[in-house]
Amino acid sequence: MSSANLMIIHASGATIALLSGYLAMILRKGSGMHRVAGTVFFVAMLVMTSCAAYVASGRLHMMNSLNSIHTFYLVLTGWLAARRSEAKTTMLDVPALLVVLAVGSAMVFYGFVAVNEPARMFQGYPAPLYFVFGTIALLHGASDIRMVAHGGVSGSSRIARHLWRMSLALLFTTFSLYPGQPRFFPPAWRATNLLYVPHILLFGSMMLALVRVNRKKRVAVDQQEPVIVIREAAA
Repeated sequence: MSSANLMIIHASGATIALLSGYLAMILRKGSGMHRVAGTVFFVAMLVMTSCAAYVASGRLHMMNSLNSIHTFYLVLTGWLAARRSEAKTTMLDVPALLVVLAVGSAMVFYGFVAVNEPARMFQGYPAPLYFVFGTIALLHGASDIRMVAHGGVSGSSRIARHLWRMSLALLFTTFSLYPGQPRFFPPAWRATNLLYVPHILLFGSMMLALVRVNRKKRVAVDQQEPVIVIREAAA
């Protein structure tokens, strides 16, 4: 398949992913409509990132290729978190953490390559950008190592893992649209900061949802403590 056809599929997948992703954020979590929108988002993101990674790697655009692989990883592991059983791992967890560690290491490597260039850039991207995305990927790998070592995640931690990974993938895709593709927006729009409103709302919604999940986790722990005390007294 030609690069032009792959880019058409990529653009179509990105459009569907953005629409379904924001719809999933708006819908009530756990509802049937949320699951449908989330599944559409999951499939569209896998198609979009696969096409982007393939085309970018063929053109030797390492930043785009590695970020596409990283986003693919986020969507896959976020989806698995929602589907997995409590405190269980899957056969994909170890390969996924190896991939994201490789992506993070490659990003850091290219960051040092950029540092040694006269303009402190590599393939049009500054060194700090490589270091930032590389660090994020390595932190995800460290989180996965901890998860695998503990035999999986459960309860609120599992929900939080699903939530922030899917939301971060959606945020990356939003940034890919703007400022990643500024030609799609009129100059008058680009002259303002209004095009960053979706980014801010998405990040704020993600943080608010994580706070709510963490609060439920604390409440659950507090409710269990009296039972433990009673059992100890009875013993």
